[in-house]
Parts: sequence; C-alpha cells; structure tokens
Amino acid sequence: MNKAIIKCPHCGKSNRVPAVADGRPRCGSCHRELPWVVEAGDEDFGEIAERSGVPALVDFWAVWCGPCRMVSPVLDQLAHERAGRIKLVKVDVDHSPQLSARFAIQAVPTLMVIIDGKIVARQAGAAPAPVLRSWLEEALTK
Repeated sequence: MNKAIIKCPHCGKSNRVPAVADGRPRCGSCHRELPWVVEAGDEDFGEIAERSGVPALVDFWAVWCGPCRMVSPVLDQLAHERAGRIKLVKVDVDHSPQLSARFAIQAVPTLMVIIDGKIVARQAGAAPAPVLRSWLEEALTK
C-alpha cells in the first residue's frame, strides 16, 4: 500500500499516512490533524482521489516543468492550512499517461478539485498563491 511520511507541523513527529484511508489522518503523537499529501498514478488514482472521503486537490505536474516547481510549495501550504479538510494528490504526467489522456491534460500544471468523485473545479497553468487560495475556497463551497 502506498504510504507517505508526513512530519506533523504541530509537534514535529514523523507519521506514516496511507494514501487510501477512511477519515482524516491524525498525528500519532499529538493527535492533531495532519496535512494529507500523496502521490497517485494510473493504477491507484480512482482509489486515492476519486473515492476519497475528503475533497481531493489534484496536481498534474511534470519534473521538467518550471511553473510546476513554482506552484508546488503553494499547494503544499494549502494542504497544511487545510489539514484534515483536503487531500493533495500529486500526479506525474510523464508516469501516468492514461490519466493524462483521460482528463485531457494539455498543459502542466493542471489542477482539479474532486469531491465525491466529481470534478468541481479545474485550472490550467500556474497562478499566484492568492489566486489559487481563492480558487480552492470557491471550489470547496460548491
């Protein structure tokens, strides 16, 4: 099973968090909610993102993409700010060609918000942090 090691922003302890789980991840030490940041690919995207119990913010990115590297820290910050309320799912388009085709990804980064298996928002290209923050908040209220 795909697991991520997430450092608790509250107490600093490292936690193993499965990519697929019911509920919301909590720190094993201080029991506060953790930011949920995982990777997904062609084989496990449905289970990780589309059937997630919390809204999934999906980042379609590529290693060679400069704007992707600029947006990534902003997305990580959004996941930290909304610990327990969203799951940040990162998809490397070069390693997930089926997902790239299925969602017609023509530019990276492409961001999507998936709630209950449905895409409620989509954004292609990089944007400043305040724009991404308001885009995400609007998507989460749909």
